[in-house]
Amino acid sequence: MRLRRSCQVIVTLGFAYWRYLSSKRHCFLALRYLRDAAATRHQSDDATKMPPLIRTGLHDGRRRRIRWICLVTLTAAFSTSADADRYQRLRLGMLDAIRADYQETAVYIDKNQADPRVLAAMGRVPRHQFVPDKLQDVAYENRPLPIGHGQTISQPYIVAVMTDLLGVQSDDRVLEVGTGSGYQAAVLAELVAHMYSIEIVEPLAIQANKRLQRLGYANVAIRHGDGYYGWEQHAPFDAIIVTAAASHIPPPLIAQLKPGGRMVIPVGTRFLVQELLMVVKDSDGAVTTRQLLPVRFVPLTGGH
Repeated sequence: MRLRRSCQVIVTLGFAYWRYLSSKRHCFLALRYLRDAAATRHQSDDATKMPPLIRTGLHDGRRRRIRWICLVTLTAAFSTSADADRYQRLRLGMLDAIRADYQETAVYIDKNQADPRVLAAMGRVPRHQFVPDKLQDVAYENRPLPIGHGQTISQPYIVAVMTDLLGVQSDDRVLEVGTGSGYQAAVLAELVAHMYSIEIVEPLAIQANKRLQRLGYANVAIRHGDGYYGWEQHAPFDAIIVTAAASHIPPPLIAQLKPGGRMVIPVGTRFLVQELLMVVKDSDGAVTTRQLLPVRFVPLTGGH
């Protein structure tokens, strides 16, 4: 949907500039010229058979500009449309890979298929926009990818599982610790009303914020900081997702989790087995944890 809108914007801007250069009358004549020029290429150059545009007095320089703008605008539009179709096919392949992994890990997570809402959200988010340009062709492969500063964008299956396990609703307020590229925040922003994300690497926080704004995710707020301590200003949260491995569950995050809320967090160290944990706070404030499956994340860093 967003790529289609981008295509429409390109075409609209191109034709707006076309009108500015030539006026509505000359735009119409320019189209006639392009049509008639194709039809008369095999004919002689007799003046009586020249395309109508030449007889209007529109000088050659302006005519060339109009033709060039038409060509560039249409080329850009068709190129954008082709890219959109290609990435849509790749997204569908990514969703098939996620479904297959759910079948293989059902014994760990007690689910053999993903929530359709989660898959639909991931089908809408342009993952290739969240990786470096040189990795865009492999953005939809079911594996993590480097994004710089020693960080990664998580494997699509892991993004789906962690999002799914949160069980979010449309009016929820969610906190993410570890913004990274902003992809996980974008997926959740498709599902909830308010999304808050904290990133300790300042350049990544700045890049993710600009990227999400450009892509139209107005319901996401990002700040640079140590996610171990949460974001008390916007607490309590219906759900919390941590996308870096902690040595233990941070007490500030438990305190900021709303009664009845859920937290999904990988726990362990870089060189030992990490486990994805589900943390649930019941209505009385009691906390229970459950180990789900072995994972591998970059470590949660900070001054804690």
